[in-house]
Order: sequence, then C-alpha cells, then structure tokens
Amino acid sequence: MKPVDVSCGTLVVDACGRLLLGHVTHTPRWDIPKGLQDPGETLLDAAMRELFEETGLAFPADAFRELGRFDYRRDKVLHLFRVDVGEMLPDLAHLSCTSMFPHHVTGKPTPEMDAFRWATRDEVAALCWPRMAAKLLAIGW
Repeated sequence: MKPVDVSCGTLVVDACGRLLLGHVTHTPRWDIPKGLQDPGETLLDAAMRELFEETGLAFPADAFRELGRFDYRRDKVLHLFRVDVGEMLPDLAHLSCTSMFPHHVTGKPTPEMDAFRWATRDEVAALCWPRMAAKLLAIGW
C-alpha cells in the first residue's frame, strides 16, 4: 500500500477574517499556499517553506498556530497551520511565487500561482476547487 502524501499549508488570515488565496496558474481556481512535505522536513518547516515559495511571505515559527491533520483525498492528507496577520498586509502586490512547474506547451518554468487576493468565507466556495472549498469551510478560521 502506497504511503499517503502530506501536503502542508497555511491559512493566512487578516484582521477582517479573510483568507489569503493564490490563483493557480492556467486554471480558473484559487488555493491556499501548500505543498508536499520533503523527506526529513517537519510539518511546520514544510508549511513555512511552501508559504515562502508560493507567496514570498516569511513569518517566525511562533506565528504559526497548528490546526492539525485533515483527510483530503485517498492518497493525500492536509496538515494545516494558521497565521494571523491582522492589518499587516493591506496590499498584496508585493507577493510573488518562486515555485515553478514546466508550462504544458512551452515547457518554460511557470509560477504555480500568478495572482493573490483576500477571500471571505462566502467567496471560498466559488473560488476554490470544490474539495478544497469544503475542507476550508469546515475549518474554523
């Protein structure tokens, strides 16, 4: 039986209770910063690395509150953390993604996320993939 992958992510929440989402390049959907845990990496280290790679944001370890492990797919679980940024990020224009994948046509390195926004709980269902939206809405943030 194949081991289950662990995707570590961070819910970045502002003073209004909105969630930071990144637009998934070449799709109509938005997602939280998250990604697979590397061998030997702690869950928190993976979440911190993915947040930095996908947004450019870096926070001290004590800013991360562990939310726990959540079933996601048969082959993947989510391990999530939360960072409350208050009014620290009124503008998201400076965020950038350095995590790349090969473009499906050209093969050129393409950022995994190409835009960022704040989303209310009411907006999550329309913006995120249905499975992720359901998971996010079931979590108290």
